[in-house]
Amino acid sequence: MKNKKITLLLSLILMVALIAVGCGNGGDEPAPSTGGEETPAATKDVLIVGQGADAVSLDPHATNDQPSSRVSKQIYETLVNQNESMELQPGLAESWEQVDDLTFEFKLKQGVKFHNGEDFTAEDVKFTLLRALDSAQIGHIVGSINGDAIEVVDDYTIRIATSEPFAPLLSHLAHTATGMLNQTAVEEFGEDYGQNPVGTGPYKFDKWMSGDSIELVRFDEFHGDAPAIERVIFRNIPENTNRTIELETGGIDIAYDIAPTDVERVESNSDLVLQRSPNLATSYIGFNAAKAPYDDVRVRQAINYALDMESIVNAVYKGVGSPAKGVLGPNVWASNQDLEGYGYDVEKAKELLAEAGLADGFSTTIWTNDNQQRMDIAEIVQNQLKAVNINAEVQVVEWGSYLDGTAAGEHDMFILGWVTVTGDPDYGLYPLFHSSQHGAAGNRTFYSNARVDELLDIGRKSVDPDVREEAYMEVQQIIRDEAPWIFTWAGEDLAGVRSNVKGFQQHPAGHHKIFTVYFE
Repeated sequence: MKNKKITLLLSLILMVALIAVGCGNGGDEPAPSTGGEETPAATKDVLIVGQGADAVSLDPHATNDQPSSRVSKQIYETLVNQNESMELQPGLAESWEQVDDLTFEFKLKQGVKFHNGEDFTAEDVKFTLLRALDSAQIGHIVGSINGDAIEVVDDYTIRIATSEPFAPLLSHLAHTATGMLNQTAVEEFGEDYGQNPVGTGPYKFDKWMSGDSIELVRFDEFHGDAPAIERVIFRNIPENTNRTIELETGGIDIAYDIAPTDVERVESNSDLVLQRSPNLATSYIGFNAAKAPYDDVRVRQAINYALDMESIVNAVYKGVGSPAKGVLGPNVWASNQDLEGYGYDVEKAKELLAEAGLADGFSTTIWTNDNQQRMDIAEIVQNQLKAVNINAEVQVVEWGSYLDGTAAGEHDMFILGWVTVTGDPDYGLYPLFHSSQHGAAGNRTFYSNARVDELLDIGRKSVDPDVREEAYMEVQQIIRDEAPWIFTWAGEDLAGVRSNVKGFQQHPAGHHKIFTVYFE
């Protein structure tokens, strides 16, 4: 009898053990609590962000496009920060002072680690800036810096001097392209560094499935406040409606660049929040001014007259943002919002084309990437140009090839945008219109004008705001008259956010912080 009781007891123990194993989860999820209190559901620890294009490179010196910058913002840090109100704040530099008209001295934060474990010091600042100066893509951002006059005072003090007085230096040092690099990592990966980035930021690079997604993971040795979310995935979802559907179904938590056609859809969904805020972007239709027939100002002006651009923008953007009045958006200092538009005048357009010897019209191409609003604008422009005998073929070009092709001058007309990231007109004018900036640096119209060059040089060298403003006002008038652009759209950022996502705020420059986000 005793043996039977022992056997029965062992059987019961075994059954309990089997039941416990059967109800377990194989280690995939936390085991249930055995305490007397109810345990809350596990916190979601992966944030998925959808944007309209894949990054080109995560080397800040290899590209200056927005999709890349949005990812790089989480990986790298700059000496100076600009908050969502565009106010300058300490970054990796705790403080700074102006030593003379050309020189700033920066005191660096100590105890900062790179993602590869190395300490951040003044030598990294010098290495980063010298490398940036050699970049065709972002050299214009740091081009005022005198590479020979960068002085490492000690491990955590550095002096940065410009060749001439340069008023917006601090705001340029807040640009994502000046994120601090680690020399060891850059040299180790060589040409592959753009796919193996190393910064000091709150997230470090994990993996990249080209064309699909980029994954970042929390950097546990980050010197600042640790992000609440462990992993961030940036998904490439080019089609706007698909991005909105993914937001609705929970496939993504944040959707960048909600299409105007989807605004009501997001606003009417109680599980979603639509964030709207003016940005620093303008969109434009550019001409290749180095290429016939667009080397003739009369042709560029004619096309401006031939297009009812205000109606086009209102039809495509449906009340999001506003028709552009000039190169700079209304929230950029020294923006000239009093410029007179060309207006819609088909007869005037025909008259100018006849003067240019093109009364019978010509054939051309309009390049765009697969941004829906740009494609829609290209098609409407294509149709309106038929009234002046211009046969335009719309070509939708993959983003990387689009940037390469327009940098090389392979295009005729093209649709693109620019973000005046620093909030200073120098950044919104110099790279786009100075003759030294042709191609990848920003001037993809290949426009040249000696007076514009002179005024842009005055604007960046003078420390007198009145002198600067006067120069920039004149530049904008000349550009309006010589028409290397058709002014299109002044931007507004629209982001869709799941209602349980908190701590997200759009930055007017378009590269938003993710490391402040948490799930409610």
